[in-house]
Amino acid sequence: MFLGDRAGPLRRGDFHRSTAWTPTVVRAGLPRGFHFHDLRHTGNLLATAAGASTRELMHRMGHGSMRAALIYQHATRERDRQIADRLSAIVTSSTPLAPAQSDAN
Repeated sequence: MFLGDRAGPLRRGDFHRSTAWTPTVVRAGLPRGFHFHDLRHTGNLLATAAGASTRELMHRMGHGSMRAALIYQHATRERDRQIADRLSAIVTSSTPLAPAQSDAN
């Protein structure tokens, strides 16, 4: 996504200068103080909103623990409303929920 001098690897110490990060953030309409790592956070937050499970987030981020993935699973008003609407639809549905089938049948 970003290349260093002479199209080589981008060095951490040169990142802000090489990418003109601050002016780029402003031109993109992002808030001042937006960090590169915020892109990762935003992407994973959007994946969560799209329905990614904790295991899927772990895979996307390359983490082996649930603790790291849970950081990206924020509760939001929008998601809370979606859950409430879905629960309401289930409760008011004219079709009753079928009982769980046992393996003994």
